[in-house]
Amino acid sequence: QGKQKKARKYAVMKRMISLRDERIKEKDRAKAPMKKKEDSSAIKEREVPQHPSCLFFQYNTQLGPPYHILVDTNFINFSIKAKLDLVQSMMDCLYAKCIPCITDCVMGEIEKLGQKYRVALRIAKDPRFERLPCMHKGTYADDCLVQRVTQHKCYIVATVDKELKRRIRKIPGVPIMYISRHR
Repeated sequence: QGKQKKARKYAVMKRMISLRDERIKEKDRAKAPMKKKEDSSAIKEREVPQHPSCLFFQYNTQLGPPYHILVDTNFINFSIKAKLDLVQSMMDCLYAKCIPCITDCVMGEIEKLGQKYRVALRIAKDPRFERLPCMHKGTYADDCLVQRVTQHKCYIVATVDKELKRRIRKIPGVPIMYISRHR
C-alpha cells in the first residue's frame, strides 16, 4: 500500500497573526492610532475639486448656437466614405447653425496625404469652413486640437480617431462629435 496523495487546497494562505495580538511582545506590538482632539475654533477644510462653471452646459454661454466645430482629418475622410454632406449632417445632428473650423495643422495633414485624398482637400477648402491659424511648431494635428480645446471651451470636436477621443474625454466640458453607422 502506497502513500495516499493529498490534494492541495486552492489559494491557501498561511495564517498570520496581527501586530495587535497579545501573544506579540509589548515593544513589537503596533500601537492603536491616537485620535487628535479637534479644535472647534479651527477652520474646517474639505478637499473638493472646483470645476469652473463654464463646464456645465446651462451656464456655458460660449457653447451655444452657432456651434463652432473643430474638424479632424479622419472626420472628413469618414464623411466622404459615408457619403455625408459635412455641414448639413452637422446641422441635422445639432438642430442649429454650425460653423466647421479647420486648423492649419489639419489642413497640412490633408495636404500631406497626397493625391488620393484630393476630395477631402477640396471639402476642407470650402468657403463655409472657418480657417484657424496655428502659431506653434510642427504639424501634429491631434496635439493642436487638444491644446486649442483646453484653452477655449467654446468648441465641439469632430473626430473618429479613438486615441484623440480618449484624450479629449479627459478634458471636462468638451463635447465630441463622431460618425458611427454612416450617421
